[in-house]
Amino acid sequence: MDANHFTRRHFMTAASAGTIAAIASRAIPAYANASRRASKLAIQGGTPIRAKPWPSWPVWDSSAEEPILSVLRSGDWFRGRGTKVSEFEEKYAQLMGAKRCLATASGTTALLIALHVLGIDAGDEVIVSPYTFIATYNVVFLSKALPVFADTDPETFQINPDKIEERINERTKAILPVHILGLPANMDRINAIAKKHNLVVIEDACQAWMAEWRGKKCGTVGDLGCFSFQNSKHLPAGEGGAVVGNDDEIMDRCHSFHNCGRPFGSVKATSGYPTRGSNRRMQQFQALILMSQMKRLENDTQRRNENAHYLTSKIKDIPGIVPHKLYEGVTRAAYHLYPFRYKKEHFNDAPRSKFLAALSAEGVPCSGGYGPQYRDGLIEEALNSEGYKRLYSRARLSRYRRENQYPDNDRLCEEAVWISQSLLLADKPDMDDIATAIQKVYDNRDKLA
Repeated sequence: MDANHFTRRHFMTAASAGTIAAIASRAIPAYANASRRASKLAIQGGTPIRAKPWPSWPVWDSSAEEPILSVLRSGDWFRGRGTKVSEFEEKYAQLMGAKRCLATASGTTALLIALHVLGIDAGDEVIVSPYTFIATYNVVFLSKALPVFADTDPETFQINPDKIEERINERTKAILPVHILGLPANMDRINAIAKKHNLVVIEDACQAWMAEWRGKKCGTVGDLGCFSFQNSKHLPAGEGGAVVGNDDEIMDRCHSFHNCGRPFGSVKATSGYPTRGSNRRMQQFQALILMSQMKRLENDTQRRNENAHYLTSKIKDIPGIVPHKLYEGVTRAAYHLYPFRYKKEHFNDAPRSKFLAALSAEGVPCSGGYGPQYRDGLIEEALNSEGYKRLYSRARLSRYRRENQYPDNDRLCEEAVWISQSLLLADKPDMDDIATAIQKVYDNRDKLA
């Protein structure tokens, strides 16, 4: 598989399965001094820094089994004949500090609902981060709108607020910031720009449960926030998602749209279906799993933050290793992934692929993360469709292609290194293993090429 297409989900699966299985049978060495760090790289036949398995993910809570069996036996499996989805919505809204929550079938469907209800329609444009999972692009295309990318701030891995306004025009309707990797975007700047240009803000918080911007949970800082509960996520249910918001009328419309357009709350009708909609509902089983998983979320989030901050302190002075930065307004990150940048000029110009392979062989599963997906075929497939040719002028589509250049994001895609959130659930000495492994690779940099 091409390294640029080794997605977060592939990486999370490998980190918790194949990579660990490959190293688990080896003895655990003790690297306590510089001479051991400088010994032969594991990828070249040396002893790895670590063979002890990392925490697996997801973690099942057996106390959830009886409630799930009870629902199974009842036959009330969908939300129209049960109460568990509504119960989860109430609890998740309270946890997030939001007035309302709508549970959905996935994070992708949550984004589609939010875009539709906030008026994103055919021919509109939406400002989007280019460094994100492909679903963030796809939901805009599926809304028959144009995702217009603002370049990335490589230091924070987030959309660069300084690049947003230059992308706004008369067709722009929304800003869709992504708290990618669980690191909050600069919501002060984004909301100020949105207010200035009368735009809505939809937060893609699909990797940012419990992350905070100035004490407020990510997903509650814009007009609507969207979450994912896919299997790799910190709050997992296999699949699932949620929309959170504080405006009752907007949330009523979200509910109606996700339930085939049926009346709900302020969305009224004397008969039939008053509005367009589709089936994007969560199942009862998913809600039960999520309520069980919620019990561990706060403690896990705190542990990830403590370990991430400690790891940063241990690797920040290794030449060529540049840990991510958090904006001043971040009061807590979620750390769905721990990212840093690899500067090959400090490693004898060894390509990142060599560094990743060497670090993985030392017992630290890692990935290069997202590639420049805006150069994949999906954009041209959309722009060449008859629908987009009707919606946008030839001049606009030509300009869009010319402007499809994001040098800062390109550089980040070449330099990024990800470490899975499950590694951050280990103990502080385990973070020392990660730092020691990185140091060992640096000490042997002349042998990487």
